[in-house]
Amino acid sequence: MGQEPRTLPPSPNWYCSRCSDAVPGGLFGFAARTSVFLVRVGPGADVIPGTSPFRVIGELVGHTERVSGFTFCHHPGQYNLCATSSDDGTVKIWDVETKTVVTEHALHQHTISALHWSPLVKDLLVSGDEKGVVFCYWLNRNDSQHLFIEPRTIFCLTCSPHHEDLVAIGYKDGIVVIIDISKKGEVIHRLRGHDDEIHSIAWCPLPGEDCLFTNQEENSEELEIPNGKVIAQTPVKKGCYLATGSKDQTIRIWSCSRGRVVMTLKLPFLKRRGGSIDPTVKERLWLTLHWPKGQPTQLVSSCFGGELLLWDLTQSWRRKYTLFSASSEGQNHSRIVFNLCPLQTEDDKQLLLSTSMDRDVKCWDMATLECCWTLPSLGGFAYSLAFSPVDTGCLAIGAGDGMIRIWNTFSIKNNYDVKIFWQGVKSKVTALCWHPTKEGCLAFGTDDGKVGLYDTYSNKPPQISSTYHKKTVYSLAWGPPVPSMAPGGEGDRPSLTLYSCGGEGIVLQHNPWKLSGEAFDINKLIRDTNSIKYKLPVHTEISWKADGKIMALGNEDGSIEIFKVPNLKLICTIQQHHKLVNTISWHHEYGSQPELSYLMASGSNNAVIYVHNLQTVIESNPESPVTITEPYRTLSGHTAKITSLAWSPHHDGRLISASYDGTAQVWDTLQEEPLCNFRGHRGRLLCIAWSPLDPDCIYSGADDFCVYKWLTSMQEHSRPPQGKKSTELEKKRLSQPKPKPKKKKKPTLRGPVKQELCNGNEEESVKESSGPVENGVSDQETEEEAREPELPCGVTSAEALIKKRKARSMLPLSTSLDHRSKEELHQDCLVLATAKHSRAEPKEDVSADLEERFHLGLFTDRATLYRMIEVEGKGHLENGHPELFHQLMLWKGDLKGVLQTAAERGELTDHLVAMAPVAGYHVWVWAVEAFAKQLCFQDQYVKAASHLLSIHKVYDAVELLKANHFYREAIAIAKARLRPEDPILKDLYLSWGAILEKDGHYALAAKCYLGGTSAYDAAKVLAKKGDVASLRTAAELASIVGENELSATLALRCAQELLLARNWVGAQEALQLHESLKGQRLVFCLLELLSKHLEEKQLSEGKSSSSSYNAWPAGSERPFVERVTAVWKSAFSLDSPEQSQAAFQQLQDIKYPSATSNTPSKQLLLHICHDLTLAVLSQQVASWDAAVEGLLRAVIRSYNSGNFTIMQEVHSAFLPEGCDHLRDKLGGHQSPTTPAFKSLEAFFIYGRLYEFWWSLSGPCPKSSIWVRAAHRRTTSVEQSQQLDNVSPEETDPKASQPEPSRNLELDVTLTEEGEQMLNACKELLSEKHAGFQNAQRTIAEVQDTLAEMIRQHQKSQLCKATANGPDKNEPEQKAEQSLSSPQNQCKEEKNEPVSLPELTKRITEANERIAKFPESTKTWPFPDVLECCLVLLHIGSQYSGFVTQEMQQQAQELLQKYGSTKVYKRHYQTLCT
Repeated sequence: MGQEPRTLPPSPNWYCSRCSDAVPGGLFGFAARTSVFLVRVGPGADVIPGTSPFRVIGELVGHTERVSGFTFCHHPGQYNLCATSSDDGTVKIWDVETKTVVTEHALHQHTISALHWSPLVKDLLVSGDEKGVVFCYWLNRNDSQHLFIEPRTIFCLTCSPHHEDLVAIGYKDGIVVIIDISKKGEVIHRLRGHDDEIHSIAWCPLPGEDCLFTNQEENSEELEIPNGKVIAQTPVKKGCYLATGSKDQTIRIWSCSRGRVVMTLKLPFLKRRGGSIDPTVKERLWLTLHWPKGQPTQLVSSCFGGELLLWDLTQSWRRKYTLFSASSEGQNHSRIVFNLCPLQTEDDKQLLLSTSMDRDVKCWDMATLECCWTLPSLGGFAYSLAFSPVDTGCLAIGAGDGMIRIWNTFSIKNNYDVKIFWQGVKSKVTALCWHPTKEGCLAFGTDDGKVGLYDTYSNKPPQISSTYHKKTVYSLAWGPPVPSMAPGGEGDRPSLTLYSCGGEGIVLQHNPWKLSGEAFDINKLIRDTNSIKYKLPVHTEISWKADGKIMALGNEDGSIEIFKVPNLKLICTIQQHHKLVNTISWHHEYGSQPELSYLMASGSNNAVIYVHNLQTVIESNPESPVTITEPYRTLSGHTAKITSLAWSPHHDGRLISASYDGTAQVWDTLQEEPLCNFRGHRGRLLCIAWSPLDPDCIYSGADDFCVYKWLTSMQEHSRPPQGKKSTELEKKRLSQPKPKPKKKKKPTLRGPVKQELCNGNEEESVKESSGPVENGVSDQETEEEAREPELPCGVTSAEALIKKRKARSMLPLSTSLDHRSKEELHQDCLVLATAKHSRAEPKEDVSADLEERFHLGLFTDRATLYRMIEVEGKGHLENGHPELFHQLMLWKGDLKGVLQTAAERGELTDHLVAMAPVAGYHVWVWAVEAFAKQLCFQDQYVKAASHLLSIHKVYDAVELLKANHFYREAIAIAKARLRPEDPILKDLYLSWGAILEKDGHYALAAKCYLGGTSAYDAAKVLAKKGDVASLRTAAELASIVGENELSATLALRCAQELLLARNWVGAQEALQLHESLKGQRLVFCLLELLSKHLEEKQLSEGKSSSSSYNAWPAGSERPFVERVTAVWKSAFSLDSPEQSQAAFQQLQDIKYPSATSNTPSKQLLLHICHDLTLAVLSQQVASWDAAVEGLLRAVIRSYNSGNFTIMQEVHSAFLPEGCDHLRDKLGGHQSPTTPAFKSLEAFFIYGRLYEFWWSLSGPCPKSSIWVRAAHRRTTSVEQSQQLDNVSPEETDPKASQPEPSRNLELDVTLTEEGEQMLNACKELLSEKHAGFQNAQRTIAEVQDTLAEMIRQHQKSQLCKATANGPDKNEPEQKAEQSLSSPQNQCKEEKNEPVSLPELTKRITEANERIAKFPESTKTWPFPDVLECCLVLLHIGSQYSGFVTQEMQQQAQELLQKYGSTKVYKRHYQTLCT
């Protein structure tokens, strides 16, 4: 055992790029919380030979918040200087020999995140903060320079060891910059490559770039231009390597001469014991680096799980590394490493020190890569210390970081032989107690009320008691079992059971053999054994005398109760302390004076320690409890509460005490004399333990996260500090981190917080987790989350205050009278006693007193109580609180009166109505109805309906909701409470559906109609929106409910909508919904094929950029009709005449309106394809009459719409060889279909006539099937004879294009096909049709004239109404003049007005002429005969010989006879001249 002090320090701070450093000679420092701990390493540590060569030698105290950076001055002669940065905004420079601040600055306005002492300039300190500001501070001249390089968060910075002006800075977003501070922070290089936080920067220990062999590509001599410009003569022209470690899991080596990366090292995923890392899971990582001095080809880095790697940089193409401590199991860190710093000891050993999240500081020998020693540390308050009575020297430490540490204090080779237990703890460990006889059995308690047992010799998780305390476990003790109230035999109980005392004031007995069973509350036994009727005190401490026969309980009120086994008979009560008892300790039994074992020391929230000698009381075993009010010894000296006491096992009557005054005191209790005082802690002491083997050695723990081993013989003070000394100690203690500003101090509900576990300045809420994760140590990320659990202990949140706001008192007057002066309250007691205990009638003066003191009615008879209620009720009404008056009346029992009053005033409440049944059924029904009316006035209709339901008025409730448009709620109630066939339910559905339909909520309306069994309406309303999805859904719905006709209609509409979007596939799918739409499927199929055919010919009517065609076989080389029938057969199985006839029957009843020039092209195509489908189906069943009519209807539609192109495509597709084959199929000339066939043939010839004419009308007619062309010269006379007339066919603008003049003319002669075509044109010169068309034109002209007359008349009437004076006749005259219709050309030329009778006569004559024509002429349209005459005459005038004289003569006669309109006359005159 070593005879030197030791320190178990706080954990090094996490997530800091540089918070530990070391200097040659063996001095190492690390930042922990708000201070820096110094460790002497090597021969200078002055440790006992054979033990680990290091010792904690001191602490730098001065910052008030977390230290974020620490760096030594590495210049010989100045190794005693170091610097720290802190979250308090200051940078301090220290002298480690005196442990005092040399100077400091507070230049930064934001949190400082990086700090480094220049290795070349001995007084230069560089620091950076989270906003990107860098300060250079020169210590000797107290000068500083402000630099702002990038508006980014700085993570780390490192000064160059080769050039005094260069600093490398790493940012949070992965950018690294190298700046020159002599040029106001000019950026020399901006190194881009990392994409996450830069954790560490290390310069190569050797200058130049010859020490590493890098890739050819990386060594190329091309000049890099950083930031877009060439830097002239930069200080890094000789070059140097720079290593950076990032959170992106890579290490990059950069060339400073070229500003680019030359090597990238990817961290390996190393297998750990017990499993491997999943590469897909993003692990927590901090990547810190160290480039060993004189070893440019080696680089040390941290890794994922706390391993350290030594990288070999000699070959950049081989990523080779060596694992530290590869041969020794368990020597590596178990969590990520934050800092690496080298140290050269006095005996020239090269060491490396590492700090980690696992709270260990480890020292590594760089020669062997093995761990030399480990310094453990604490991450929370040291709450409890306990030496094992069996395994001597094993000290159990319970801390606020959720871990239990077992420190083998008598280890010879390792001064810090610590084993950690964390499984199953997950909270602050506030109490520990070893089993008196069982080896390795350790009980623990936590701040969340958990009690458990650990076997420290195994790796098994602990056993946890199934019974939890409601609050923090204060203390644990092993003692003999007492009879529990639970059934069970006496033989199955262990010899010792575990007792736990919790913050709620309960002591529980746990059976260690059966922790899963329920623990026993000993208060039950105490109350039963001692026949206690009064309330038991709140227990705060339990302690058993060593012989197991006596138990002491400390209480919140300061009393201590002594109980005797087996039944816990109360033999003594000590009324000494007047505040909460924190600790009780019995003297040991193996001293030279056995009577001393009856000494019991106790400490409480006041600063005095009392020692009582209970020998007389225990041995006399009194029948009734004895009360002791005088102590055996009194130990005074501490200035704050006592938290822990321990008797020396080596002395008689020697006691050690721990106190909130920050000191530990050794007492000679028999002499009441203080012996020595330890003041090494910087916080409030929480626990104390005397070494079981060394009489001079004591261990103490405090809220400064430290456990100290100290020697009584080395203390210079003998008593606790008083006066000025106490003030200085308090200042030292207050230099600890300050907690966040408290709100209101919560009142102590169960009494004070023992040891103020959550009060004061404990910073575990920031520095420790609610429980360890993974390896038993808390994460910084979970530390922040642990702040919330701290609130209930010392801080009440604003929300909690609102929730806990006290309700208004029901008896405020009585309460106020109970808070009067003490004299008045005493008088109340006397009056009450007199009234209660006077046997006769109360005297008049007593009655008067009771009248005056009405609040005493609470304690006397009912009449007086009624009077008190009456007074209180009047007070509530006067203060505007009728609800409180109602409650008082309810208390009194006048329920009916309360209800009537409240109903009249509109003040009924749920509470009052709920109480109404007490007054009878009828009163209840009346009250509910009244409350429902009141709720309706308050617009709370749903609540009103619910109340009506409570009295079974379902129809009223439903009607109420319906009237106020709460249909959803009304339906829910009706559906739940009424019969399914009740008509009101259907009425609700239909009413709601109508409203929803009106508002445009079609889907919900459809559901309503379905609910109301009106499926037809549901489908109709769904289709209202008209989009594809709605129509398809509506069609499917109609099909499901059996509305087949509606379903077919909707499916067809859906298909037509899809047709507009050129979605052919979707259209066919929509039509598949019904077999009755098979005919339409054929129409759509033909339309698709025709559209595709037109698109292939690049016609505008068929063009589409987003057509979705079906995958039907093309077969484009076959005739179009054959292609159609082939697809019908393959895709629709249309392979029999019967099927064709059925499809024909489906389609023939569908009639489409005739086409006009305004009919959309897509609609026109659909209608044409419908007619063509009928024609093809008729051909399939050999019904040639119907086939002709279908083809003719298709041609007429295209003709009427003015779409000549479509008409010609129909001809070419369906009549590729002309009409002859149809004539053959029809048979006789007098067939009923002959007029239709004549019309079809006429339109076919009409189309060919125009094609022939246009082939001649071009600038250079070419040879074609109609003509043969040969070149010849033209004369000027011939050129002048070019006709400028145009065709009267207004529907085709192509006909009106004039021909340009030509210098070269062609000899054009007719071919045989041309002659046949022109001969066939005789069919077009039908006088019958010319006369019919002339009559139609006459009627149209008369109708136009009448319309114009009406328009002129309306205009004249408008002018007359608005005119004034003599000028009003002018419009009339103008109107009369305008009656000569411009439409009537003949009269206009003669300036004769047209009269209405004359117009009537004309129209009558025209109608009579029309009536004389046969029905076949009227039924089937014919091409315009006069138009054809003009075209033939035009061709004849251009090319003589093409048109026979007979045909020209016939054409002229028809024009003269029927061409009475101006347009025909003008063109005819042009041709004739």
